[in-house]
Amino acid sequence: MTEAFLKGLALGSILALSVGPVIFTIIKQSLNNGKEGGMSFVAGVWVSDIVLVFLSNAFSEWVNALLQYKRAIGYFGSIFLIGLGAFYLFLKKVKLTVDASTEESRFRKRDMARIFSSGFLINTLNPSVILFWLINATAFAVTHTMRQRIIIFSTCIAVNIIADVLKVLMAGKLRKKLTLHNLSVINKISGLILVGFGIALLWGVAFISD
Repeated sequence: MTEAFLKGLALGSILALSVGPVIFTIIKQSLNNGKEGGMSFVAGVWVSDIVLVFLSNAFSEWVNALLQYKRAIGYFGSIFLIGLGAFYLFLKKVKLTVDASTEESRFRKRDMARIFSSGFLINTLNPSVILFWLINATAFAVTHTMRQRIIIFSTCIAVNIIADVLKVLMAGKLRKKLTLHNLSVINKISGLILVGFGIALLWGVAFISD
């Protein structure tokens, strides 16, 4: 069981340190909407990961069949990323609230649901995330029991959750020192990064995928 725990720890560390659209959006949401926005976003990512882990382990054949449509998933995901990035670049209005009570009243449940949904979709519509979970689930299924796999993937997700919470908290501390202008620049940079990831995904789907 110690070996399974260590493998889960290593897998979680790789996932937590990987660079992709999710990490930049975590920071952006935390800076724009405070701790509530950041936590809402990462909660959506966590739910997406848990669903994908469950499906990859319990229905690996079904997930393999789903990957036959990875080109369509990739196109949809890239369009989603480019559209979201363009929204942050050109349409998103940035507000900087210093009064905690005002911020709490401004941040409504529907805002949390919207941000949660964006986290879930950004993670789920990324074919590389599906492949990450499927490849690891398939590899561990060959040499590990179900109990060992539960430990591996539970540890992996727990490490990732802790890392995401730390990212939100660190971004929250940085937010207190930001001006409206700096926050607007960061918002646009985040949008540009999302557009870049979307274009890279689109390029990969169109010219590299089989």
